[in-house]
Amino acid sequence: MPEFPDIELYRVRLAERIVGSNVESLTFFNPFVLRSYAVAPQEFTGLKVVGIERLGKRIVIAVENERFIVIHLMVAGRLQWQSPAPDAKRATGKIQLAAFRFSTGLLSLIESSTRKRASIHLVAGRAGLAEHERGGLNLMDSTPAEFAQRLRATNRTLKRALTDPRTFDGIGNAYSDEILFAARISPVRTTGSLKDEEVERLHRATVETLIHWTEKLQRTVPGFPKNADVTAFRPDFAVHNRFGHPCPNCGAPIQHIVYAENETNYCARCQNEGRLLADRSLSRLLKDDWPKTLEEMLGG
Repeated sequence: MPEFPDIELYRVRLAERIVGSNVESLTFFNPFVLRSYAVAPQEFTGLKVVGIERLGKRIVIAVENERFIVIHLMVAGRLQWQSPAPDAKRATGKIQLAAFRFSTGLLSLIESSTRKRASIHLVAGRAGLAEHERGGLNLMDSTPAEFAQRLRATNRTLKRALTDPRTFDGIGNAYSDEILFAARISPVRTTGSLKDEEVERLHRATVETLIHWTEKLQRTVPGFPKNADVTAFRPDFAVHNRFGHPCPNCGAPIQHIVYAENETNYCARCQNEGRLLADRSLSRLLKDDWPKTLEEMLGG
């Protein structure tokens, strides 16, 4: 799922292309992608785009008269840009869900997954837009005290706390791994167990990690992002999706915990005093044979 740095990349590149342009048409090729509309699609025609905003993991196209197009990419949704816009108004294959034609080009929402989760809402007014807020703290504007208050509001694992959109804004599976590694804290530590110094360290790691990757993507993807540019699988990540690769800090193999459709990646040595975290899918089978430490696993 695209997270804060990816959404910011889309936001900036979209603003460069469509702010100041006029909406010519909104076309929906999938009946389920348009989840709600307070304003009919045709009522956007002729209105000028006045800004591109980010609302958590959602992209918001703001037009005149306080009308908003709210796009949630979910896991596999991606945006494509064509300029000049092609003449065809039919879907270019089953993966194209919607097409927004502007005076400067065509923006398409595509989703390659068979499970269509991406969504669009057509919203009227700031009050209507606020209904799509999940309530997560905007980390770029947060203080250590605000971060600590949100983090300690409920006692649960750090991995879950960081990825809950009602707690923090814009963090998902990939960047939570990178943040926790940067802070050198285990993903299964509970929020209530952290000392004040650890909370401050986690806040600093969170902000620095998001800034680093946001700036890096802006620098390395100068044009409109291709599908491969928006991904949770980056070879220069420290731990996320790096299972078995050496830790960039200590050289120990990166570990993972697999659950449902996700996995958590971490360094046992740097983040958990060398202790392995039980992988649910394997520890259930291996029971007493499951190694408890990195040394046991490596035969040390």
